[in-house]
Amino acid sequence: MGEAVELTVGDQQVRLSSPDKVYFPESGFTKLDVARYYVSVGEGITRALFERPTTLERYPEGVGGESFFQKRAPKNLPGWIPTARISFPSGRHADEICPTTPAAVVWAANLGCITFHPWPVRRADTDHPDELRIDLDPQPGTDFGDAVRAAEQLRPLLEELGLHGWPKTSGGRGLHVFVPILPEWNFAQVRRAAIAVGRELERRDPSRVTTKWWKEERGERIFVDYNQTARDRTIASAYSVRPNARATVSAPLRWEELADAHPDDFTVGTMPARYAEVGDVHAGMDEHPCRLDAALELAARDEHEHGLGDLPYPPEHPKVKGEPKRVQPSRAKRPAE
Repeated sequence: MGEAVELTVGDQQVRLSSPDKVYFPESGFTKLDVARYYVSVGEGITRALFERPTTLERYPEGVGGESFFQKRAPKNLPGWIPTARISFPSGRHADEICPTTPAAVVWAANLGCITFHPWPVRRADTDHPDELRIDLDPQPGTDFGDAVRAAEQLRPLLEELGLHGWPKTSGGRGLHVFVPILPEWNFAQVRRAAIAVGRELERRDPSRVTTKWWKEERGERIFVDYNQTARDRTIASAYSVRPNARATVSAPLRWEELADAHPDDFTVGTMPARYAEVGDVHAGMDEHPCRLDAALELAARDEHEHGLGDLPYPPEHPKVKGEPKRVQPSRAKRPAE
């Protein structure tokens, strides 16, 4: 696997063990390749993770081996990597790492971390998200192109609500649109806003977009996964490597790039050159946080005028007052005739 090497990352020396270990058998990318990739996009991924409690998706033997999500900070965490205490829906707590430098990212990569999953909060206030995250998830029969079409309809809707979205590839078939917001609303309120946005997008294009939680009801449409805004749900960060054979990465894009983009365009091998040429195209994302007032007013109108209340939470989430039954429609008991 080769002798350990020392990488200079900013002001830190980061030790990388087994640098020649192959992490992506099909493409041949090694642990050292992944670490160097993260160095090449260091400022960009640090911006995406900065002071955010972050779950590590680890593949110690590469993407063909076993993997696990590490929420609690590793015991050997260096003193220069801060942490924050987050609370789960169950009421339990954990201290998660909060990267503030590229060196922290490379340190985690040495542990086999392929993908970084930051919470939509900062460590100074872990109960009030500062990002509204909209996940456009292609269902069977749809693809990335369908997600792009949904995003192109989402953009003007967001602007109508006083929200400015920043798109990125998921690294798979989907798209993520992040909206920086003021941290004035709790997780339930941000989720309510996401549901309202998803429902309005569905109204405007019902044959292509859905907010149906149950897969059997979605059809060949793009699912707006509103539950990615629920507490303890996270989305792969910008510039994160994804654990697939192609070693794709979650690529921040400009809106005008969407139509010509494809997830396979952005990999561990190709993203460094793009980054060197254009830099972090989401660098200004946090400079003008938005307000959720209009989106929450839309949610209130949906409830009062159309009787549209809450939608189901993820199965592991505690039952919430006002939430509909978490029963798959085809298995729901029919009333006696």
